[in-house]
Amino acid sequence: MLNSFCAAFLLAFEAQKVIELRLVRIAWGGAEAQAEMVSMVGEKVVASMEAANTLMAGGSPGEVVARYRELVADNTQRLLGRA
Repeated sequence: MLNSFCAAFLLAFEAQKVIELRLVRIAWGGAEAQAEMVSMVGEKVVASMEAANTLMAGGSPGEVVARYRELVADNTQRLLGRA
């Protein structure tokens, strides 16, 4: 398994693609942009609550980073139209 620094670095790198794809979708405007913004906020709230629960239950920061990487990968696939 990757060490914590490497996993966090990969998360930051992978998240940049999602940011790019979301900004493009928002820039086009319309109903899709509105839906993406609403989805984005909701996802962040749910992900932060999940991270807090993981840590309060004794999970490690590495587990939180791994879960965020899964969510980022899912969003990348969805935004690229592969999901």
